[in-house]
Order: sequence, then structure tokens, then C-alpha cells
Amino acid sequence: MNPLQDPSILSQTHFAAVDWLIVALYLSISVFIGLKVKDYIKDMGDYIGAGRALGTALGVATMTGTEMGLITVMYSAQKGFTGGVAAFHIALVAGVVTFLVGWSGFIVAPLRKLEVLTIPEFYERRFDKKTRVLGGIMLTLGGVLNMGLFLKVGSIFIVGVAGLSHTGWALPAVMVILLLLVLVYTVLGGMLSVVITDYIQFVVLSFGLLVAVAFAVSTLGWGNIFDTVSQHMGRPGVDPLAEGGGFGPEYVLWMIFTAGLVSCAIWPTAVARALAAESPKVVKKQYMWSSISFMVRFMIPNFLGVAAFVYIKNHAPDLEAAFFPTQGEPTLDNLYAMPVFMGRMLPTVVLGIISAAMIAAFMSTHDSYLLCWSSVITQDIVAPLRKTAMSVKGRLKLTRICIVVIGLYILYWGLIYEGKDDIWDYMAVTGAIYFTGSFAVLVGGLYWKKASSAGAFLALISGLTAILGLGPVQQLLGFQMAGARVGLLTVLFSLTVLVVGSLTFPDREPKEV
Repeated sequence: MNPLQDPSILSQTHFAAVDWLIVALYLSISVFIGLKVKDYIKDMGDYIGAGRALGTALGVATMTGTEMGLITVMYSAQKGFTGGVAAFHIALVAGVVTFLVGWSGFIVAPLRKLEVLTIPEFYERRFDKKTRVLGGIMLTLGGVLNMGLFLKVGSIFIVGVAGLSHTGWALPAVMVILLLLVLVYTVLGGMLSVVITDYIQFVVLSFGLLVAVAFAVSTLGWGNIFDTVSQHMGRPGVDPLAEGGGFGPEYVLWMIFTAGLVSCAIWPTAVARALAAESPKVVKKQYMWSSISFMVRFMIPNFLGVAAFVYIKNHAPDLEAAFFPTQGEPTLDNLYAMPVFMGRMLPTVVLGIISAAMIAAFMSTHDSYLLCWSSVITQDIVAPLRKTAMSVKGRLKLTRICIVVIGLYILYWGLIYEGKDDIWDYMAVTGAIYFTGSFAVLVGGLYWKKASSAGAFLALISGLTAILGLGPVQQLLGFQMAGARVGLLTVLFSLTVLVVGSLTFPDREPKEV
């Protein structure tokens, strides 16, 4: 057997039985919370909006817990591993733009003032029911595709850090176990469960990542990290605008829009926290303080990915041969780089605590995303199409069923998807199916009186063109274009469609919200 294809290549880890015990204890606490919180669910406002009782501190913590999920850690580490220090630009634009959104209240404050539960609900208030239903469909389509690889990527972390085999049964088994745990307490507790567990996960995750960074700097040396990146990657490894690297001016502009504006002001799981806040004033404070965490959630994992690159280049010739072979394709997916690095660097017990923190991050993202897309199906697609009103019990039941169905889908999609895009780029493209059209409709609906229902409807449909940025789609159609360029063109296309559609087909009686 080729030693590089040996399943035991990941086995050199400090992860031991005591670490499994720490992880199991933490997961047990999370499930227990889900079981207890279900008794406080009275209606859909409690289930998907946590009773609109989030203050600034809890709002910041739960937003950070959701948006800094294990998927975020993994795709940000992957960007650091492949792009070097230049990947830090993603963190910087995320922090700056989130602060500006909080300072201005752009989009999020007016939405909270309207007291809507979901973004598509705003579409109906401002436009009409068919726009709400289409908005819900586009949101669900883009959102569910977007999270299609979350489960697989989170499971790759566990397989890598615990030294399990990267071939065979290990990865599918971990995916099934994690999905079952998330489904149990999300189905039972809804947003109340999400908020409470997110707060705990925020504390554990923050501690774990800081400890990991401290060990990385101590092990590798601060100066050596940057020297190694410069030596092997050159200027593109430190300058995101440099030619010949993985980024460039077009990509940076796309990040200002996606990692910055979309992540905090348009993406539903973040906006859900704004809609659950006590008031528009609290929303603005929450976002200004959250700007720090929005920056950190990218930068720390970016750094861990850079550290994994340095460690593999300087200290692990077996891994270097697997990730950077002199001939042929790599035998290990670069998503394994950061967890394998942590498994070899961190000592037992510390490794268990940090792994529990990472799994906490995994759960905090999955519960929020599953709840978000499921509630949109119930509130914005099924309920508006029914001739008779849905009861509270009926809405809760349907939302819970949708959570399970979406969970099964992401298990299936994670097992079959074979695309080669970086995970972050995959997410940006699939999410763009929703957020490019939604950006046009939200801005037009909130800030332009002449925006019409026909223009909004057409703008939402135009977001489908973003799917052309996916590698498998481009291969099928026989063309090649950077995903960032496709995304930027789709944003401009959606805005143009909104304006032209609204002026061509104006509403007879514009609605005021």
C-alpha cells in the first residue's frame, strides 16, 4: 500500500479516551438543555424569535456563537492554509462593514422596527403575497444548498483531530451521530434552546480558540510563521491584491459584499438575532459590538490555517507529501490540515476541551440554520398559500418536520457532492442564489418608494444566475469564470432588474410599511 494512502496517516494525534469523555459530557449538557427548554415554547414567536427578548450582551454572544460555527472555523482555516496571511483581508472587511451597519442601522434597524419575524414577511408587507412566497422559496433554496456541506466539513474536523481513518466508515458514522444530536435539541427547543446553548458555546469556543492560538505561536514561533509563508507563497501570501495569488481586487470587492454586508445584514441567521432584539436601538448596539466578533471569527481560524501550513512545511514531512506531493494529486483534502495540526500540536485534555468547543461551534450553527430555513418554509411558503389559517400547533409541527427533512438532505448532499471549490467559495456562490436578489429587494423596499412588486419579484428570480459560479455547473455548461466575478455581476444584474422592472411595471397603489 502507498504509505500516503494509508488510513493511519491521521493517527498521530494526542486525542485520547479522556478527550472523548470531555466531548461526550459537553454534548450531554447541550441535549439536556434542549429537553428542558421545550416546556417554555408557547407559540411561533417563542420558537423562532425567542420572545423578542434578546438584550445587547446576549444578542452579541448568540450571534457570535451562530456565525462562528465549526464550518466557519474550517473554511477560514482552509483559506489561511491555501492563501496565507493574505486571507486576513476577509476578517478585516467583515469587522469594518459590520460596525458600519450597526452605526447606521442599515437594513437591520428598519426591519426590527417593523417587528417582522422573517425577511420574506417584510416582502409581503412592502409588496405582496406572491413576492413573499417566492422570497421564501429562493431563501430556502439558496440556504439549504449553502449548508449542504456543513455536516461533512464538521465531521472532517472530528475525524482529523481524533486520528480516525479518512477512508471507510468513520466519516459517514460521525456525520450521522452529529446530525442526530443537533436534531434532538433543535426540534425540541427552537430559538430558546438555540440562544441558551449559543451563549454557552460562545464562552467555550472563545476559550478554546484562544488556547489553540497560544499553543500555535508557542510551538512555531511568531516570526517563523510569517517567514515561512513569505518563503513558500511569496507576495501573494501576504498581499490579497497581488497578482498570481488566490485572491485579487475582484475577490476583495466580493468579500466586502459577502463577508461584510451580506453576513451581518442580509443573511437570515444573523438577521434573526436583530429581529429577536428588544428594540432597533439595541440592534444597532448589538451590531457595533458584534463587529469585533465578526472580524475575529474569520481571523483566528485564518491564523490556525496559516499555522497548519507552517507546521506541515517545517515539521511534518509525511503530511507535506500528502498535501503537497511533487507529482500527482494530493492524497488528503486540505480541509484536514488544521484539525490534523491541532491533533499533533495540542496535549491531551486541552485537545478534548478545544474539540468540545469546536463541536459546540458545529452545533450552534446547525441549530440556527435548521431552524431558520424550516421556519421560512412554514411561515413564508406554506402558511401564505393555505386558504385557512394554520394553528400554532400546526406551525410548530410543520417546522419541526422540516428541520428533520433538511437534516436528512444535508447528510445526503455531504456524502455525494464532489465539487472542488474551496468551501467558503462554494458557500458564497450558493448563498448568492438568495442574497443577490434579496439585497436588491431589501434596499429597494426599505429605501425607494417606487420599488414595485413586479420589480421585486423579477429581482428575486434573477438571483438564480449566481449558480453559474459553481464549478460543477461551469463544467456542465462548458465555460469558466471566477465565482467572485459571477457573484458581482449577479448583484448588479439584480439591482438593474429591480429598477427596470419597477419603472416598467409600477404598482398602482404603492404600499407603505
